[in-house]
Amino acid sequence: MLKKLLLFALAGVALFTIGILIGHFAIKKNSSSPLPEWVQEVAQDVDENLIEKFIAQVDNAQIEENLKVLTQVPHMATTAGDEATVEYMLKRWQDRDTGLDAAWREDYRVYLSFPDKDKPNNVTVVRGSDVVGSIREKEKAYRTEQDDPEVVQPYAAYGPAGHAKGKLVYANQGKVSDYEHLNRALGNLTGTIAIVRYGGAGRADKGINAAPFGVIGVLVYTDPYDINDGKMSDENETYPHSWYLPPSGVERGSYKTNFGDQLTPYLAAKKDTYRIDEKDITGVSPIPIQPIGFEDAQMLICELDGSEAPETWQGSFPCKYNLGGPGFKNTSHFKDCDVQLDVYNKAELKDSANVMGVIWGSVEPDRYVIYGNHRDSWVHGAVDPSSGTAVMLEITRILGQMVKTGTWRPRRTLIFGSWGAEEFGLIGSAEYAEEYISKLSQRTVAYINVDISVFANATLRASASPIAQDVIFTASKQVKIPGSDTVSVYNNWMQHSNRTSPTHGLIPNMGYLTGAGSDYAAFMHYLGISSMDIAYTYDRSKTRARIYPTYHTAYDTFDYVSRFIDPGFTSHQTVARTAGNVLLRLGDSILLPFKCSDYAESLEQYLRVAMENFEAELKTNGISMEPLKEAVKSFRTAATSLEQTISSSDVVSNSPLKARRINDQLMLLDRAFLNPLAFPDKYGFRHVIWASRSSSVASFPGLADAVVKARTSGLKQDWSQAHKHLSIVTQAISGAAHTLTEAHAAL
Repeated sequence: MLKKLLLFALAGVALFTIGILIGHFAIKKNSSSPLPEWVQEVAQDVDENLIEKFIAQVDNAQIEENLKVLTQVPHMATTAGDEATVEYMLKRWQDRDTGLDAAWREDYRVYLSFPDKDKPNNVTVVRGSDVVGSIREKEKAYRTEQDDPEVVQPYAAYGPAGHAKGKLVYANQGKVSDYEHLNRALGNLTGTIAIVRYGGAGRADKGINAAPFGVIGVLVYTDPYDINDGKMSDENETYPHSWYLPPSGVERGSYKTNFGDQLTPYLAAKKDTYRIDEKDITGVSPIPIQPIGFEDAQMLICELDGSEAPETWQGSFPCKYNLGGPGFKNTSHFKDCDVQLDVYNKAELKDSANVMGVIWGSVEPDRYVIYGNHRDSWVHGAVDPSSGTAVMLEITRILGQMVKTGTWRPRRTLIFGSWGAEEFGLIGSAEYAEEYISKLSQRTVAYINVDISVFANATLRASASPIAQDVIFTASKQVKIPGSDTVSVYNNWMQHSNRTSPTHGLIPNMGYLTGAGSDYAAFMHYLGISSMDIAYTYDRSKTRARIYPTYHTAYDTFDYVSRFIDPGFTSHQTVARTAGNVLLRLGDSILLPFKCSDYAESLEQYLRVAMENFEAELKTNGISMEPLKEAVKSFRTAATSLEQTISSSDVVSNSPLKARRINDQLMLLDRAFLNPLAFPDKYGFRHVIWASRSSSVASFPGLADAVVKARTSGLKQDWSQAHKHLSIVTQAISGAAHTLTEAHAAL
């Protein structure tokens, strides 16, 4: 009996407390009784004046100085240069006047791949035992930065050590279809070495795709057509005279398909964590692979024998690209020669650090907005990633100073991550996500990624979960482009890239996060946290460059950025203003600035594409798309109803509990699309809407890939898989719609 009385008493106290809380919020703002300070704090919405002050305080000179410090030496993951940047980040975030509430390092023991300094990888052209030609092992030095002894030799990280010798063939981009075409043309690729260009297929896939055809080694290069608009001469056309890649420049990179540490899948890579055997690693090339510069690629490709390659395979070299005999022309000085590929890469377990910083929230400290950028680079990394780090440091300088002076504290907790070993496959962010999966899944509102902050200085570029479109648009409307007091980032963006929305009319074209191109991958695809990636970029109508030309080379330096990418650093300043604006709105708004109706529009777009491309064939095979149509319709209905409820009632004044409930449902919307069993062959991909896809059809990834496979094979079991993926995405969308309905049914 006593126990029951105590329970009733406790329940009464709880109800009384809630009643007081609700009562305080119900007090009209014009009441003569002053509200208690804590009630005013709880009711404080995002401060537009504070955002304007933040925008005004972003200093391009500070960003320039940040970048100069960050790029003084090469800082590949786990090297001495990387450790120096760890200490620099800690120093900045622990500063007494402009630092954060707390900052610390978190170390992971990760599996990395390096070239052997004592045995450099090399590529030679040989006739018997005689070396007739050789490939440059080091990029040409135009400035002292390229001569730094810590500049790592170009190599394919995670490419296996090995030796291969064979006749050379040209396989375009190394796609499966490219090797199929080449195999048909030559009859047999067994024992050949393939040379392929970047683009079309992932780095590792160029070797993975080659091996089944008998190819025993792969060379990878960047064609001037794809990166330089055809420019090739370093006497007057390329760096150091312009932003274009010089002839000896080589793109380094991680040659693996899975993100995160390869030995500890789905486990954080701590010192004593269980590790799988190296032989069980998947998603890496089974044959030796090595990147080279285009000057050496030209020397090889222009000497190839055989029939002429298809027109779409041609590039900018002053010769016809042939497929290879296999091998070289009889008229070439490489007649009867083989290509010898010697790779001495080695794998090691190394300690890599994330640097974490935090500003604690005042009202909802258990709700996190995470802002991240990786810290490591292949060489000096001025654009990738230090342009993003320089911007993040400027944002934290301003916000830290506000906190230290007592002028502001965010409603929600802001977490900043300087991720380690990203270049080796998004390792730092993935290990963080794996270690803190429970806490992050329950508490994280959004993840903002600013990796490369400035590719070039023409326009904003953003990709995001559709729910975040509105807050990015709002921020971009408030910030002006460099050199203008009237043109907003939003309007400039719309001029460069736009689409017609059924709901909003003409708007900037915001992309989707459908792959694993940067550190948003673990947050978006694995944890289902609404994420976004923000940068400034170039005018794609003026160049064919697939990315900024010195990407992952020894020429990505402070000099390169300050002369060719963003002189004056005003585009960096614009990104800081825009991304910081988004951060403040997510951190301070009582109601999260998310719009689920924008998500509905994206689902409807994917549905239309699926119907146009797949419905007839599915119907022929006895599979109906009607349940998917109904699910998308129900999502639209739920989203519209929720947003009407929010706009028609003063949720904030009525009850903080109602605001919190709606926020939680908006926060968790992307989580509703997670299915851990949907893609068993795709590590870390659990989001059934935005997972990576191999199909060119821009629609629901599991369904699109399954239908394309079934269409090719015609097998009953493949059509069954298409039916399975149709059901998976249908039920995910229907379930997400139910979460939105529950969010406002009682309002």
